[in-house]
Amino acid sequence: MKQLLDHIKNYYLLSPEAKQALAACFEQVILNKNEYLATEGKICRHLYFVQQGALRGYYILDGKEITHWFAFEKNFVTSFHSFITQQPAVENIQLLEGSVLWAISKDKLSDLFDLYHDIERLVRIATEKYYIRLEERFINAHFKTATERYENLLQQRPHILERVPLGYIASYLGISQETLSRIRSRI
Repeated sequence: MKQLLDHIKNYYLLSPEAKQALAACFEQVILNKNEYLATEGKICRHLYFVQQGALRGYYILDGKEITHWFAFEKNFVTSFHSFITQQPAVENIQLLEGSVLWAISKDKLSDLFDLYHDIERLVRIATEKYYIRLEERFINAHFKTATERYENLLQQRPHILERVPLGYIASYLGISQETLSRIRSRI
């Protein structure tokens, strides 16, 4: 819990009362490698903070898994569309490592918004940062070559290469594993 509370200071400094109320609403969740936080077709009712571990979000398109994000320590994760709209998820969230997470339900978070405006502001700021990362990912996927996407990954998130299987990385970059191997051999 300390790691979560320390991390949220990077977004917004909460009042002591709001901080205490927020801490009281999170529950620790410990899951094993290959378990799922969210699955396609089910409503995602929790927002998670990753204390320890690695996860990936992926869609299934024509029977093929398409990885679209990775999360590690100090990341907030959920199936955002499902969490916000309370509609069934269209993505899956799988643990790539055994993980320790902190979970808060949509209902508890909504109640906190009504009681503490600084928590609402905290989540707005975190959501803005998430949106910026999403837009950067969109730009990379649509306007950069496969080699540029890989080089960008090497520069900005090299830890992914140490913790994620190459097949998932290739899917994330929108290329085949063979193409990724060719790019890696040239760099």
